[in-house]
Amino acid sequence: MHDMVIRGGTIVDGSGRPAFVGDVAVDKGLISAVGIVTQAGREEIDATGLHVTPGFVDIHTHYDGQATWDSEMAPSAWHGVTTVVMGNCGVGFAPAKPNKHQWLIGLMEGVEDIPGTALAEGMAWNWESFPEYLDALEARPRTIDVATHVPHGAVRAYVMGERGANNEAPTEHEIAQMSRIVEEGLRAGALGFSTSRTVLHKSVDGVLVPGTTATKEELIGIGRAMGRAGHGVFEMASDLKYEWDEFGWMGELSRETGLPVTYAMLQSIAKEMTWQEQMAATAEWNAKGANIVAQIALRGTGILMAWRGTVHPFLFKPGWQEIAALPWDEQLARLRDPEFKARMLAEAPVFPESDVLPLLHAVAMGFGLQFAMEPGFDYEPPQSRTIAALAASAGRDPADYAYDLLMEGDGTGFIYFPILNYADGNLDFVKGLLERDDTVISLSDGGAHCGTICDAASPTYLLQHWVRDRARGTITLEQAIKRQCSDTARLYGMHDRGRIAPGYRADLNVIDMGALKLGAPWMAFDLPAGGKRLLQRAEGYRLTIKNGEVTFRDGVPTGALPGGLVRGPQAAPALALAAE
Repeated sequence: MHDMVIRGGTIVDGSGRPAFVGDVAVDKGLISAVGIVTQAGREEIDATGLHVTPGFVDIHTHYDGQATWDSEMAPSAWHGVTTVVMGNCGVGFAPAKPNKHQWLIGLMEGVEDIPGTALAEGMAWNWESFPEYLDALEARPRTIDVATHVPHGAVRAYVMGERGANNEAPTEHEIAQMSRIVEEGLRAGALGFSTSRTVLHKSVDGVLVPGTTATKEELIGIGRAMGRAGHGVFEMASDLKYEWDEFGWMGELSRETGLPVTYAMLQSIAKEMTWQEQMAATAEWNAKGANIVAQIALRGTGILMAWRGTVHPFLFKPGWQEIAALPWDEQLARLRDPEFKARMLAEAPVFPESDVLPLLHAVAMGFGLQFAMEPGFDYEPPQSRTIAALAASAGRDPADYAYDLLMEGDGTGFIYFPILNYADGNLDFVKGLLERDDTVISLSDGGAHCGTICDAASPTYLLQHWVRDRARGTITLEQAIKRQCSDTARLYGMHDRGRIAPGYRADLNVIDMGALKLGAPWMAFDLPAGGKRLLQRAEGYRLTIKNGEVTFRDGVPTGALPGGLVRGPQAAPALALAAE
């Protein structure tokens, strides 16, 4: 008798081949048979009319703190995700000297908009070295598996102290020390190394992330340490300035070590290179023997602006600054006051000194770039739904219109402002990127941007929008599942998951595609110390299964915690290798 049999579902196995109707048997946490299964299961699941897919693998998240105190791992776990890779963008919490805890929290708070008070209260800091951090992660069971990078910022600060934090150049000895720490982390089980080279990433004090201006010698020195360890992905967020010749050193490093280098590929006002130039450079170096992979987002990187969020159009108004520190009930009372509203609308915004001043202007006055979030919002809105267009149709001032949108639902309304990846007013270019072998689905930022962005729901959006509903052109379900499961897992050396075939991990989703639906986002205050975070649920996931155990039924956690830590590359099952 099998432990579990899922019967009669339409199986999308992650390989990209056409879906087929069949059964899936599970034993001891692994898939044991696919096709026609005659033997009964201790647990029988009827999947007739439903789709059975591998569990989703999300390779760009920031659960580095949350994973040390939380077992449910929401919101990613609510969206069919069974494995996450965290420690992206050069920020994380190990290695960590005892006197650097608060500094590392400030770095994460500034870059990823995770409440520092929540991190300070939630983390036990029962580690110093990176291997000790992995031990701490391994000690907690979860609904999903977690894997991680060694983060450049923490390594630099650990080795160089204030000089490293301030982006000063390292000595050869310091590069060697950093390289040893990275190699030690990879040998202990990290799946990669990450760095950030964008001016958008700053600590809570406004200081650039350590490593932002790192030299080619520092980056290649660390990359060679990864080569000595024999595995790992070199991950980077960068402004891709022409004078930095990022593709030059990325290509050289990848060819020398044989390891993949991956970077965030976005339509971005902060990047000098267009997305077309980025992809051309990627293809050029890969033709020379490199393995450079562009990480792509499935929708615009959109700020969700709200009164209780981190950003909204009235943030820089003197009137808002008067009430910014008040408790919410007092803020709401003032916002409801017609006289206060009229006064704040009449005020000119007062901007702080900033090297991203055009972005701040767009937040405060870019109503032609901001959209009303209506019921059923699909994140690819037409220009007719901008606040400027809606206000013009109604014969109203755009700021007044935006104010009322934020006041909906007792002051819980949202405005969508896609600051990246939406320069064309649509996502047509993303469709072409989804069909390329040198790209990978990424950039969900699960666990991060708690008061601004809610893209951890990207796997659901992939199926709902890109496969089922998109009027401007869809992709196949088979292609979508391969891209979100198999391709993401293989990039990071996790060859034991992302497929439905004998020998693979029994990480599975049973999905009602017709009922699949993103819920409306909301602001929760459930992090330690009452910290806030944007959350979004989904309908349509009948079951999520991790290592052969049902972790969620219809979106509700079962209490099963079969997930843990992924330590190092995971070999493909012998059964799968024999079949190939």
